[in-house]
Amino acid sequence: MNSSSTMKFFIIWYTLLILVAGWTIGPSIATWMPEHYCKWYPFIPVFFYIFGWFNISMFETCRKLAPQKIQLVYLGTKAVKILFTLLVLLIYSMKVVEKKVEFFLFFFVFYLISLMFESWFFYRYEQGNKKEK
Repeated sequence: MNSSSTMKFFIIWYTLLILVAGWTIGPSIATWMPEHYCKWYPFIPVFFYIFGWFNISMFETCRKLAPQKIQLVYLGTKAVKILFTLLVLLIYSMKVVEKKVEFFLFFFVFYLISLMFESWFFYRYEQGNKKEK
């Protein structure tokens, strides 16, 4: 895959994944367990969507400027994602009193969904690179 097709592939599939997960999980909880729905839920898919854009942008920049450091950038973006996740959870726990456990649980579910997709995507990218070489 060339640079633009890789980014397009990631953005299209990541957008679909976040939209489907966001539109499935949130309304399901609100409908069947409304006592567990937190009003900050819509922030969670938005956070992970923005971070997905950050990840693919860093990946594309590295691929153009220093392709030998792609694995390092991948690990670096994962470390930044963990730090920002912890920061968001810390701020939420300090500022918002209600439904902390539910928010943390929803956040963790989206974190896992995001992590699995990104891992699959970059694994597939590396396999394609090995075949080309």
